[in-house]
Amino acid sequence: MTRRPTRAEPSADDTARLPAPLPAPELTEAECRRCGTYIAGLDGRYACGVCGWVNDHSEGHRRLPTADEDPDRPAARSRPRRRRPLPPGPQEGPPGPAPAPADPSPPGH
Repeated sequence: MTRRPTRAEPSADDTARLPAPLPAPELTEAECRRCGTYIAGLDGRYACGVCGWVNDHSEGHRRLPTADEDPDRPAARSRPRRRRPLPPGPQEGPPGPAPAPADPSPPGH
């Protein structure tokens, strides 16, 4: 069995498709506007674990990355199409009467 050679650096095609790396988020701190609890957030976006207050995403210090820029986004894959059930044909009608239950008594009794 032969192994595929590994490349040390990505090719020019690979680098053209990869988005630029995102800058590391900045840890920011503030007081909750509802209850006054000291809270921390990333890039000026906060959520208070005490009272549930959350500031609007537009108040952050930087724009949010798009889905294409997210390095943790799962790879796109095509989902198989679900088949729609066929309507009952002429040979299939409404269900008939249920079969009679089997006699539970042993044979000969």
